Amino acid sequence: MENVNTSRGHGHLDDTAAGHAGASHGSVKSYLIGFVLAVVLTVVPFVMVMNGSAAAPTLLATILGCAVVQIVVHLVYFLHLDGSSAQRWNLMAFLFTLVILFIVVGGSLWIMYYLNHNMMVM
Repeated sequence: MENVNTSRGHGHLDDTAAGHAGASHGSVKSYLIGFVLAVVLTVVPFVMVMNGSAAAPTLLATILGCAVVQIVVHLVYFLHLDGSSAQRWNLMAFLFTLVILFIVVGGSLWIMYYLNHNMMVM
């Protein structure tokens, strides 16, 4: 017979090792608020575009504004990123990701613009 140690400290993942300790899970109310906000932020630009009720610059500004606000709504209500001490490292990792994306996308656009400018013969 093999001796199997079934104590909690040996061979089994406790809540902290599984990553569940201190995790903030939203309530049904917060998920519903996030869902309603996401739907509103999607429907408003959609209706404006389908109706043709505004000029192109106004539509572009509305679409971009609603997109940025919707990103924040998703981060706060669904991914539970906030400024609390439990989420500090997750927030820092997210901000680092944004910086890297800005460098890669911005640098790529900058390079492509100057390549196009310098390589096109007029």
